[in-house]
Amino acid sequence: MKIIDQLEWRYATKAFDPEKLLPKEKVATVLQAFNLTATSYGLQPIKLVVVSDKALQATLVDYSMNQKQIAQASHVLVFCIETNVDKAFVAEYFERVHKIRHTDKQILKPFKDFLVDDFENKTQQAIEAWATNQAYLALGNIMTVCALEAIDACPMEGFEPEQYDQLLNLKEKGLKSVLLLPIGYRAANDMFSNFKKVRRPLTDSVIIY
Repeated sequence: MKIIDQLEWRYATKAFDPEKLLPKEKVATVLQAFNLTATSYGLQPIKLVVVSDKALQATLVDYSMNQKQIAQASHVLVFCIETNVDKAFVAEYFERVHKIRHTDKQILKPFKDFLVDDFENKTQQAIEAWATNQAYLALGNIMTVCALEAIDACPMEGFEPEQYDQLLNLKEKGLKSVLLLPIGYRAANDMFSNFKKVRRPLTDSVIIY
């Protein structure tokens, strides 16, 4: 039941202790968890930008609805989507499959051709919406890992993506920011850490046939 205990422990941290930084080993675990997140077709149309420069974090507060956690956190994780999910992107994935699993390219070709055709017929808006869904999967996965590692976190949608993209030079990297997750350790005076969780009864949130 440790995982349930830790999920009870976690909350959307409203104040971080700016003096307490995450050790490198903890950060490495979080990054590995991101990379191991399941994504549609295994294509990983997402990247994670890690911000730990305190001056930059302070600047980003202005573009994060003035949420102070951005400046206080040990690290700010910026979840980004790839904007160029095209034939070359798909081909790169199948090259990786071939290299790692040694699967014959002729066996991979039908699925590869299907995905190339599928994405070529999608609008850019549809591709970005699909990629954003994958970012949410990664966010949920990392939040669970953070709970298990006793790392505090606060998921955020309220920010100005265009400003983040500009400050972090994301457009030049073919990326767009879609979600934020400041992580670190809760401040001792964050009263929200002692609030009881408000959830529907399990019988109201789960239907079993």
